[in-house]
Amino acid sequence: MKIINEAEAVLSQALSIELRAGEIVYILHPGQILSFQGASAQREDQLMDIAGIYRKRKFVQSRISGPVKFMIGLPTGFSMQTIPITTGSDLLFEWKHVMFYTAGMKVDRRVQTFKNAVITRELVKMKFTAEDGLLGVISHGPLYRMELDPVRPTYVDVSCLVAYPENAQLKPVVYGNTLASQHMNYHWEITGKGYVLLQTSKSDGQLERDLDGGGFIKRILREVIPFGGVFIK
Repeated sequence: MKIINEAEAVLSQALSIELRAGEIVYILHPGQILSFQGASAQREDQLMDIAGIYRKRKFVQSRISGPVKFMIGLPTGFSMQTIPITTGSDLLFEWKHVMFYTAGMKVDRRVQTFKNAVITRELVKMKFTAEDGLLGVISHGPLYRMELDPVRPTYVDVSCLVAYPENAQLKPVVYGNTLASQHMNYHWEITGKGYVLLQTSKSDGQLERDLDGGGFIKRILREVIPFGGVFIK
């Protein structure tokens, strides 16, 4: 399998995937397929219950077999990275972050606790196992790998966590002093062995307003100086 970025940039918005004869991938977001070069029969869409995640809610996946070439489009600001899945891999993912996986993988479900499901708005995590497989993972911004410590906790913003080891211990918390804890999103307190995957682009409305309109002092000057809004940009 060959993956080609269609732009010389980290956040390429289009990826081409070439499969050789005998190679098969499953696309979990088939609506992102922009173009397809191959026989019509080489794409087979299926109604799928991801390892029994939901009893009544089903998803559609595409089974694509080579030889074929197709292009996948990504939303603005998103990127895709391939993660090798080999014997002993124990990362847990949310289905929304998985663009594709190669044939031969076993997909198992892991149901979250009610409290964690309420915070993440996801009831089930997906675990992929294989002797030699490949996973295509999409994230908001580049994907970053961070090592965990079995004793010293790592605090990760809930909205930024893409994957974590099954053996890890997670607890939703806020941290810091009172002011800090009152002005932050929930974080996971994580301990364990292995690493977590983080999406590094995070929306911050206040930061964006500050960057667009200048700092705190400039905002005050615009208000107190006559015609400040005209002269102070």
